[in-house]
Amino acid sequence: MDVIHDLSLWRNRRAGPEFAGRTVGFVPTMGALHRGHVALLERARRENDAVVLSIFVNPTQFNDQQDLANYPRTLAGDLALAEGLADWVLVPTANDMYPDAYRYRVTETALSLEYEGAHRPGHFDGVLTVVLKLLNLVAPHRAYFGEKDWQQLQLVRAMAADFFLPVEIVACPTVRDDDGLALSSRNRRLSPKARAQAAAFPRILREASDAQTAARRLAEAGFSVDYVADHEGSRLAAIRIEGVRLIDHVRL
Repeated sequence: MDVIHDLSLWRNRRAGPEFAGRTVGFVPTMGALHRGHVALLERARRENDAVVLSIFVNPTQFNDQQDLANYPRTLAGDLALAEGLADWVLVPTANDMYPDAYRYRVTETALSLEYEGAHRPGHFDGVLTVVLKLLNLVAPHRAYFGEKDWQQLQLVRAMAADFFLPVEIVACPTVRDDDGLALSSRNRRLSPKARAQAAAFPRILREASDAQTAARRLAEAGFSVDYVADHEGSRLAAIRIEGVRLIDHVRL
């Protein structure tokens, strides 16, 4: 596994003979890898000749600077987890990714303003901008995204199509713990008590008859509710517990 921090080196490598005639699968992440990321890498491994993983805590998608500061950074553990699954790991710096200091960005004007976008202003501008940059850098045949971040998945898929990017955006099922909580890098910030309580989050989303009932039951269970919404056969939600923000998506 080759770990590359320098984007100039990476671009030379990507244009070189190592990639000639090979299909490339790409898994973009912000690190703090868990079994959900492993599932993405394993699928990429099965479906492609070469696999590229990126680890980059993207500052432009954080509207809360404290959230950015608290985001877990576990590079050594991430690299150990990716060993044998990724051929190349791209670990760029913010200065390299944003040489323009984020003057140029991608803005979507409809879905990105709802749900997550309504509660995190500018979030999806940052997400779409960094994903476009990474797709241009890696030039994969397939890129893998989890369904837990449903809104992100829809926006990335539409952006790739609308900008005529030659990449297939592959949706992968949400990986959950035994108690049903969706795996997330943020889960490790929860105390044992809050982690046990968080198991009620997906259960209430599935059991409630409608979004309004789900929101009421989540509040009664002790969560601070940002939103619950039913959209195109899915229920989307975001809650906070101990100051940690969790999102989920279940099919209705």
